[in-house]
Amino acid sequence: MHSHGNDNAELSAKMPKTEDCIAVASAFAQLGDGTRLKILWLLCHSEQCVTNIAHLTGMSGPAVAHHLRLLKSANLIVSRREGKEMRYRLGESNICHELHRAIDALFRASFPDCKFD
Repeated sequence: MHSHGNDNAELSAKMPKTEDCIAVASAFAQLGDGTRLKILWLLCHSEQCVTNIAHLTGMSGPAVAHHLRLLKSANLIVSRREGKEMRYRLGESNICHELHRAIDALFRASFPDCKFD
């Protein structure tokens, strides 16, 4: 193997699996949309129904539902039924918790005068 003096064998052993990279890339793809990032930030900090999310984001219910479907299909959020309502919140996986930390840290770094968490 071509090396340039680096220990590429050690790097190769630590390199994430292709399927793990695909899962992380899928999560980032969802966050590449500012609307979904805003919704995910909200769901990192509270459990909400579609009506509340629509009100808080200034969007229509159908538009919110569309974004929620995408976030849910990426396994970033979970839902539960409460009576006639579906309530949404951040998922419980490690990637969800780390994304929450990263999102909050990026907002704090980008906008230090604002309180996002």
